[in-house]
Amino acid sequence: MTAAPQGAFPVLLRGGAVVGPDGPVRADVLVRDGRIASVGPAVRPPSDAVTVDCGERLVLPGFVDAHSHAGSRAFDEDVQETLLRQGVTTIVTGQDGVGPAPGDGTWADRYFAAIDGPHPRYRGGGTAALLSTYDGTTPVNVATLVPAGTVRHEVIGDEDRPATPDETARMRALVRTGLAEGAVGLASGLDYVPGVSADTDELAALCAEVAAVDGLYVTHMRGGYEANVRTGLDEVAAIVRASGVRAHVSHLHGPVPTVLGALDDLAAAGVPLSFDAYPYSRGCTILSMLLLPSSLARPGSEDLARAVADPEGRERVRAAALERVTGRADLGPGWAGQVTLSHVPSAAHHGLQGRTLAQAAADTGAEPVDLALDVLLASALQVTVVMRVPEPRTPEQLAPLFRHPGHTAGSDGIHVGTHPHPRAAGTFARYLGDFARPGLLTWDEAQRHLATTAVGLHGLGDRGVVRAGAVADLVVVDPERVTSRATYAAPTLRAEGIDDVLVAGVPVLAAGRTTHATPGVGLRRAR
Repeated sequence: MTAAPQGAFPVLLRGGAVVGPDGPVRADVLVRDGRIASVGPAVRPPSDAVTVDCGERLVLPGFVDAHSHAGSRAFDEDVQETLLRQGVTTIVTGQDGVGPAPGDGTWADRYFAAIDGPHPRYRGGGTAALLSTYDGTTPVNVATLVPAGTVRHEVIGDEDRPATPDETARMRALVRTGLAEGAVGLASGLDYVPGVSADTDELAALCAEVAAVDGLYVTHMRGGYEANVRTGLDEVAAIVRASGVRAHVSHLHGPVPTVLGALDDLAAAGVPLSFDAYPYSRGCTILSMLLLPSSLARPGSEDLARAVADPEGRERVRAAALERVTGRADLGPGWAGQVTLSHVPSAAHHGLQGRTLAQAAADTGAEPVDLALDVLLASALQVTVVMRVPEPRTPEQLAPLFRHPGHTAGSDGIHVGTHPHPRAAGTFARYLGDFARPGLLTWDEAQRHLATTAVGLHGLGDRGVVRAGAVADLVVVDPERVTSRATYAAPTLRAEGIDDVLVAGVPVLAAGRTTHATPGVGLRRAR
């Protein structure tokens, strides 16, 4: 099948199986004018239909990456193919409280350069202008959250202090405008600058605007993961009680019985939470967030350079950094052996990518904390690392978390640099190959957790299901072949087993090749 004008022809997905609660059922799926026209046995197509022989494959709704950092990279063909080969047809951006809009995008481009990368087309105009950059320009749909950190930066800058009543009112107005222009909710990043400075009352005030339109509050919790998960969840619950907002926890991870117990306790207390998670034990973030206090972790390395300009200052920073990382529940005293340099733009340190700080320090003769500070200074803080948790979790241990009714799949995928976390290229294929195929999830559970639930939570319209009338975002999956090939050693290898993908009824991946069609849009909140 070759590319054609967008929406110019009907498509028949013939002979595959559509998944329901009782398992796969053989059915043809006819797509016309961007929507599913009919689903059933022996569908008779119009004469101008293009037929895709699905054979023994499954026809599933296009997957929604509920936590994506690909918004600024969605125009890159390599990133597009990485997403499509996992069956991802929609991404939700603005995560961790950082994103281009509101403002002109320069702050987010600088601070999250190592996570999101700079947006090549947005230069201001707010959420409406941001979403318009995706209309007809990418093969995937892009939704966005209003990033609370960017909102705070627009009003207060990166100052570490509470907001005044006037500043809170101005931030609420920015959130209200973003939601009116199509954002699906509000996102906070409470370990990042300047979100770390926002107190619970400020967040609840912003969330009142979200609750007013039934949007979703999405949060990277404040220091609340792994053994500290209950601490973070308790603050989320306080925000929910104060504002009435629906809340969703980003990349929720920790000891699975502890996490499930906390979620059950909160639900019983009237605070049901949804969450996204990825099927990996290791995390990934910017090194400055792990090591530096917020006063030194603002965009650029000027603050850090001044603080370490003399021996006494460097020793103070060094001691503070060690105290931070050794005190983290997900790192501890062995932190340097658990942190792998992922993206290091400094030419002098570029060769350290893919090595733990302990390995790199041993080779250079430096102490790990000193090497980390040097790398941050040389790279304007734009350094990402992959973090190995003390006790990795198996698919069998993770499966109960992924079966929770509030769970959605989110890759937290970063598409910047030469040695990223493999979750960017493998999350959705890993869910299918490591969880659905062996029976840890049923195929119906997989399609709900990878598509249907996220569509409902974020208000993404009539998609996420395989039924007549729904938007034809569809994925054809070979259940025996679908596999994530990405590893920590080779993190950019693309998935296998998904060769045909439609977005709004237009083939964007056909017989294993991208068609270069761009039917994706900036998705506006449907509620």
